[in-house]
Amino acid sequence: MKLKDLLKGIDVVEIKGNENLEITGIQTDSRKVIAGSAFIALKGVQVDGHQYINNALDLGAKVVIHQEKVDTSKEEITYVKVKDSADAAGKIATLWYGDPSAKLKLVGVTGTNGKTTTATLLYEMFRKLGHKAGLLSTVANYVDGTVYHATHTTPDPLSLNEMLAKMVNAGCEYAFMEVSSHAIHQKRISGLKFDGGIFTNITQDHLDYHKTMAEYLKAKKMFFDNLPETAFALTNVDDKNGSVMLQNTKAKKYTYSVKTLADFKAKIIEKHFDGTAVEFNNKELQVQFVGVFNVYNLLAVYGATVLLGQDPDEALLVLSTLKPVSGRFETLRSPEGYTAIVDYAHTPDALTNVLEAIHEVLEGNGRVITVVGCGGNRDKTKRPIMAREAVRLSDQVILTSDNPRFEEPQAIINDMADGLNNQQLKKTLLIVEREQAIKTACTLAKEGDVILIAGKGHEDYQDVKGVKHHFDDREVVRNIFGE
Repeated sequence: MKLKDLLKGIDVVEIKGNENLEITGIQTDSRKVIAGSAFIALKGVQVDGHQYINNALDLGAKVVIHQEKVDTSKEEITYVKVKDSADAAGKIATLWYGDPSAKLKLVGVTGTNGKTTTATLLYEMFRKLGHKAGLLSTVANYVDGTVYHATHTTPDPLSLNEMLAKMVNAGCEYAFMEVSSHAIHQKRISGLKFDGGIFTNITQDHLDYHKTMAEYLKAKKMFFDNLPETAFALTNVDDKNGSVMLQNTKAKKYTYSVKTLADFKAKIIEKHFDGTAVEFNNKELQVQFVGVFNVYNLLAVYGATVLLGQDPDEALLVLSTLKPVSGRFETLRSPEGYTAIVDYAHTPDALTNVLEAIHEVLEGNGRVITVVGCGGNRDKTKRPIMAREAVRLSDQVILTSDNPRFEEPQAIINDMADGLNNQQLKKTLLIVEREQAIKTACTLAKEGDVILIAGKGHEDYQDVKGVKHHFDDREVVRNIFGE
């Protein structure tokens, strides 16, 4: 593909060299450059690609796309200065892979909690309705039925477009993806053509990156601001920022709610451990999900399905057959009569939602025992809040390790415990080793009790000092249960 064709729609400041060059590949990682490639220098948060231009040239790059001032003295190299290299990377990747999002009905899901469940259930919904579909999520990426390992909630623009192109080549009609605030802010989705956007909710998270809630909210809103007139924007109006997402969007506006009038309205009839009886737009159904937060997720799935032109009654029928996503309120029953629930909840709001859902279905004199930690090198301000919420809604709490990364696990646990008063500390144990914490919870549990193991969900590793060691909460529980 010629360089000049890749630069269509890019805000180019200056070109020095031959723009008629044939390009053999595009890369944002200098280590992956092959002879004849175009290297796009991204100015990241931790790494600046402009520092690796010479590495790319040594590996045979013939084009450098940059936004900062660089040495342009090599006459055999074409230098393209752009206004924004992150924006350019997304648009160039889109063109390189044949504009795959334009050949799919692409729906993005953004919000603090519920992204994975909503996107995954949409993927499963459309496959059950007889359509080929793809999924980009925190847990895994799917091209119709083929699974690909996921490393980020939203991949980099090259990986993203490559995956979307695979979906097109496999004959997929629909694609559903989680859209993280990082991806929006870093313009990883630049160039993609969305047919719809869904907002789940917004609560405290990622303040290590965005610094303030206002900046976090602004990143989420940017996704809706950029949706085209042809798309739909579906928002949770029960969230105080739900209507904010729609303020400047050109997309067609729709709402969903459990509490007030909306285009898609749910009413909860009955709750129990095996599911919930609900009404969606005055039609009753039984779903295999527990908790009000899951009713919101399912309502978003139903709304998006209808907005994508599917029959509402067929959508409700499929909804009743869908099962919880891996590591999301995943229930394991012990031979001793107590229940363990593994959930990805790693924000204060998500933890509260899951614990409240447990209390809604808890029977008799059953107690709630919560095992929870906080990730290292992430937002420290939520640590004491997480501990307080756990203690407030539990009979016993065990604070433990959860992906400490480059921090000391004990220091993270101490930060959590700092949020508790002396009375709260009396029902709190501090156990650094996560496996030991889970075993202790199981030892304390009696018939009718519920153990919540929060924070990791589907993850099968512990991230310690840059190394991912195999660790799976569900495996630990199953071994204890003798499964």
